[in-house]
Amino acid sequence: MKILLVNGSPREKGCTYTALSEIKETLEKEGVEGEILWLGAKPVAGCIACGKCREEGKCVFSDAVNDVAARIGEYDGIFLGSPVYYAGPSGQICAFCDRLFYSCGGKMAGKLGAAVVSCRRGGASAAFDRLNKYFMMNSMPVVSSQYWNQVHGNTPEEVRQDEEGLQTMRTLAKNAAWLLKCIDAGKKNGVPLPAAEKKLRTNFIR
Repeated sequence: MKILLVNGSPREKGCTYTALSEIKETLEKEGVEGEILWLGAKPVAGCIACGKCREEGKCVFSDAVNDVAARIGEYDGIFLGSPVYYAGPSGQICAFCDRLFYSCGGKMAGKLGAAVVSCRRGGASAAFDRLNKYFMMNSMPVVSSQYWNQVHGNTPEEVRQDEEGLQTMRTLAKNAAWLLKCIDAGKKNGVPLPAAEKKLRTNFIR
């Protein structure tokens, strides 16, 4: 069992990484592998609605989106981590998710999803809400914790002083590990994933 932890901060080892590392360490204690992917400090291209991913099976931009899409079968869950900018996630992670979930959203069903945000003071719940929508549109069970998945601090050292925030990360990881084990036990006992209907699209202007 493996969960991909996406670090959407331009700072590789900053506050977001500190939160994701707490999750990874706890997952591994529970027997679940955690893999942290840093998106980097360079701009990530946004979706240009060209539709080529539908024709070619991959995005026209060759970056981490295609790398993750090619390995999506390895992961049992995807956790998205981001700093809070103007009460929203980073531009890098939004662009990454827009393209990843559009180009291979059909392969996401049944995988666990969770959002993690890091902020100095405010805006965490709005950024958290934005990231959760990717999971909710793709039939992914969303993992909960004891509070919203957020840590506070201006530096990694300050985040490590946020005892409640780090406990929330550990609880999230334990809940995720438990859910993965429950899903695995269900599969072994003949409980399949829900059968998907053919997707319908209703347009309200005729």
